[in-house]
Amino acid sequence: MLPLSFYRNLPKKICRECGCEIEEQHESYLFECERCMAKCEE
Repeated sequence: MLPLSFYRNLPKKICRECGCEIEEQHESYLFECERCMAKCEE
């Protein structure tokens, strides 16, 4: 197994606020999408 194949096979991240798929790297530590994070900052 290639080292990168591990990261390619990770499940897509889902925003815990709205349930949308997060468009970012899967190994990121974020749990909310940019739209929900922007709402929290207002």
